[in-house]
Amino acid sequence: MGAQQLDATFFALADPTRRAILARLASGEASVMELAGPFAMSQPAISRHIKVLEKAGLIRRSRDAQRRPCRLELKPMIEARAWIERYRELWEATYQRLDSLLEEMKAASETPDEQDK
Repeated sequence: MGAQQLDATFFALADPTRRAILARLASGEASVMELAGPFAMSQPAISRHIKVLEKAGLIRRSRDAQRRPCRLELKPMIEARAWIERYRELWEATYQRLDSLLEEMKAASETPDEQDK
């Protein structure tokens, strides 16, 4: 994943309205009007959120007669998850080393009587 695509994905995911739109689309395609329903904002405001999601590649709009349904696209989310996963593995290894060090320090500080318990 290129840096620009990753930036666009995280920018789009940073907004709670856009995350809610993606959550709705996870259950199936929907029109802009259907997506706008739960929000107390104008249709143009929802359209701006849709455009951000589209630019990030997180959704795709198609034509179905006069209806333009939006559909979730998973590839950018999968790529963002892979990027995050690399750091999770790094953090996990760091925490494992810290746990080992703490166990060594604990064992070294125990008196012989405490070790027998």
